[in-house]
Amino acid sequence: MCLGIPMQIRSIDGYTASCEAKGVYRDVSLFMLQDEKFQIDDFVVVHVGYAIQKITPREARTAWDLYDQMLAGEPGKDGTHA
Repeated sequence: MCLGIPMQIRSIDGYTASCEAKGVYRDVSLFMLQDEKFQIDDFVVVHVGYAIQKITPREARTAWDLYDQMLAGEPGKDGTHA
């Protein structure tokens, strides 16, 4: 299973962005999305060090809420555990 992590861009230098998620910082390659226009505070989905998709802040929050539920073992809407 592959997992993409939503991260917020904190700085940009060419095709490399310093991104943050929950206090963790990583250098992320923007090369695969070189036709996109990025700004500080944009959100991207990161997989193995590469930004693979630009997302909205709402999409990032929704993903983190789901990840937090999975990590906590909280039941989903149907009463099952993630």
